[in-house]
This record gives sequence, C-alpha cells and structure tokens, in this order.
Amino acid sequence: MTPDGGRDEIERMVAVECPVAIEVDGFGYAVMMMTPERLEDFATGFLLTERLIDRADDIIDIEPFAAEAGWIVRIVLAERVRGRIRDRVRHRTSDTSCGLCGLSGLEQIDRPVAIRPPAPRATAETLFAVLRDLRAHQPLNAETGAVHAAVACAPSGDIVASAEDVGRHNALDKLVGTLARRPDMAVDFILVTSRISYEMVDKALVVGVGLLVGISAPTSLAIDHARAHGLTLIALARPDAMLVAHDPHGRFA
Repeated sequence: MTPDGGRDEIERMVAVECPVAIEVDGFGYAVMMMTPERLEDFATGFLLTERLIDRADDIIDIEPFAAEAGWIVRIVLAERVRGRIRDRVRHRTSDTSCGLCGLSGLEQIDRPVAIRPPAPRATAETLFAVLRDLRAHQPLNAETGAVHAAVACAPSGDIVASAEDVGRHNALDKLVGTLARRPDMAVDFILVTSRISYEMVDKALVVGVGLLVGISAPTSLAIDHARAHGLTLIALARPDAMLVAHDPHGRFA
C-alpha cells in the first residue's frame, strides 16, 4: 500500500520463528523463540555461554527433532560437567530479547570469565571494510528483512563464520557454537547487527575475542562489563562512522 492509496499484491519470504525447547540430561532447561536452523551450533554455543560446559567435547550427543508445536533439542553431557545442570536447573520461556530472564537470583548474573581477552589486531580500516561487506553474509535477512546476524572476523577482516536468527542472542550463540566446534578458525573480533547488551558482551568474553562491534548502541551494563574484563567495545558502527565505547588498549583512540 502506498500513501496515495495504491495497492499491489506481492509475495515475499517471511522469517521462521518457533519455540525450541532445550533439554539437558533429561531436564527441561529453556524454551527459546528462534529460527530453527543450525540447532547443533546453537545448542553448543548456548551451553557454553550458560557456563554449563567448558568446551564443545563436553557434549556427548545433540539430537534436534521436530515436534508438533516446534522443535526439541535433547543434549547429553559428559560426566565431568553433568552436575552443573543439576545445580542450576531452571525452567524458563525466553522471547527473542532477554537471555537472562528466568535466573533464580541476582547473584547468578555475575558469571565467571575464564580468560582476559587479548588486544584486537584489526585496524579501523579493517572494521569499515567488514561493515561494507556485511550484507553479503546475511542471506536470510536479504530475503526477509527480519533477522539479526553475528559474524566472526579474522585480523585481516575476512569473515570466517556467520550466523542469522530472529533473536540477536540466538544468532550470537549459533556463532559461538560454530567457533567452538571449529577451533581451527583464527578469530580476532565479532560483529553483531544489534544493540550491545550485557549478555552480548558476556558471550563475546566466552569466545575470548578482544573486540565486539555492534551496529546499534551499547547499554550501561554492557560498557561496565566490557570495562571490567578488558574487552574493546565499538558501537553504532556504520560504513562511514563508529563510536568507540571502550578501548583499554588504545587501538582505536
């Protein structure tokens, strides 16, 4: 429909969104509203960022299957990490925004970070080049205009892995899982097509990259979390300008 009252019928792709239930060692842990693609990558990344596992091979088996109302992903963990799910079982239904909803207490928000991230090696010119090339790595968004992307980049600016989902957290978890299952990839920074929240920073810290770039603005808690752990944070990134929100190494000063 146009402002002058004109109407045309068109057909276009619509992004798929459905509930995906995560079951870990028989416990119902979470239900995520998401795009049901690359569920093995998502499950691996989700468990890593939830601190239920430390590495991809802590997972013995992942079995996604379609159910009447959506999808179920059943996961079996190695014995050495199996006690974590028993200690921190929660039942939650999460929408496509807040990944921390459903935690049983405020103390669970402050989760451990294994290593301090290294200084990023990419230059400002590299970041602008990635932003110019980003659309080529968003095929689902090109068709639907309704999904977020997360991409992992080498120091040279080459995009070595990408993921898309209707939920920004889910897209990043898919990317985290991809990187964990392919540890041979050399990754310097991550770029997300969304705002930068506390949890997006936390997921980048789990990967161990030195830089997180976001298309939109950061939150106060995201900046605090990045500052506390030495992560370089760049926000409002566009092909012609970007905001350096936190740069502990002076790389982009």
